[in-house]
Amino acid sequence: MRVSSNWVDYELIDTSRGERLERWGDIILIRPDPQIIWNTERTNPLWKKAHAKYHRSNQGGGQWQVFKKIPDSWSLKYSDLVFNVKPMGFKHTGIFPEQAVNWDLASSIIRESDRQLNVLNLFGYTGCATLACLNAGAKVCHVDASKGMVQWARENAASSGLADKPVRWLVDDCMKFVAREQRRGNKYDGIIMDPPSYGRGPGGEVWKLEEQLYSFLELCSTILSDDARFFILNSYTTGLPPSVMEYMLSTILVKRFGGSVSSSEIGLPVTDTKLVLPCGNTAIWRK
Repeated sequence: MRVSSNWVDYELIDTSRGERLERWGDIILIRPDPQIIWNTERTNPLWKKAHAKYHRSNQGGGQWQVFKKIPDSWSLKYSDLVFNVKPMGFKHTGIFPEQAVNWDLASSIIRESDRQLNVLNLFGYTGCATLACLNAGAKVCHVDASKGMVQWARENAASSGLADKPVRWLVDDCMKFVAREQRRGNKYDGIIMDPPSYGRGPGGEVWKLEEQLYSFLELCSTILSDDARFFILNSYTTGLPPSVMEYMLSTILVKRFGGSVSSSEIGLPVTDTKLVLPCGNTAIWRK
């Protein structure tokens, strides 16, 4: 397992009874996590001193129960990057901190390159991976179907002092965008994607991961440059283990471009137990 262990402003303090106890800067939040099926004793006093707790509804979604006043948004740092955090519906905050291990990987590949890399970040969300690549010296095209998420990503870039870096911010359906890039003959040296299990594009386009991922990966392979350096595929879908993701990337990319594919779970260290909470799966192709 690859572990995101370099955080200072974020901490996964404890996990128990379907919930995470987390520190986001100075703010303590309790959020549900369905894979936390253990019923360990909650000895940490912060379980009773959290600023807010997210309650999931049986009808879908949910709401935050606020115990102490918290700002509408606040900032977290990761290395040189600054991210704006805010509690959202469906329990999210705008950051998936376990992804830091993938930001670091992409950054290291970009910095080791003998030229400026052109990177495509699909399903780019609030832009954390985009910022990491920009900060490492790449040109980036950031694509997400949500106008609000793309605006949030632009705000994160401004907060990180990266607003003037070579980046395109696009609100678009990722599959349609890649198809257009193929027709235009545009190429990328690296692709990052973290597709949802299910989603809709800005025009109501439906995305179902298990049905469309392989064909989409094949399409994405056509816009990789002849000297492409990496492809990072992440997923939180339970039915898509890392070995399956590795198999797909291997069959699509290795024969054409060479290189190799690896895969693993990614996770976060839990302070109180000294264990690691699995938080998703990643497959990585590298030249």
